[in-house]
Amino acid sequence: MRLDKFLKVSRIVKRRTVAQKLAESQRVIRNGRYLKPGAQVKIGDILEIHFGKKMMKIEIIDVPNGSVPISKASTLYRVITDEKE
Repeated sequence: MRLDKFLKVSRIVKRRTVAQKLAESQRVIRNGRYLKPGAQVKIGDILEIHFGKKMMKIEIIDVPNGSVPISKASTLYRVITDEKE
């Protein structure tokens, strides 16, 4: 699944365009590398997402085929750290 779509489906960000801008602004990192919006993510990936002064580090637990209900969105990832910089 594309990075921007995963961020939207998992409800980490509200809109896919916001997810695209995050990636284009080099605010999403996997294994020390910045990801583009179309980068493929898979189970086990650890992402660092920088929202202004906030940094969130997550591990991807599940990658759905399509959209998921809001109640199940938080089951797609595990928060490792969620802190202000």
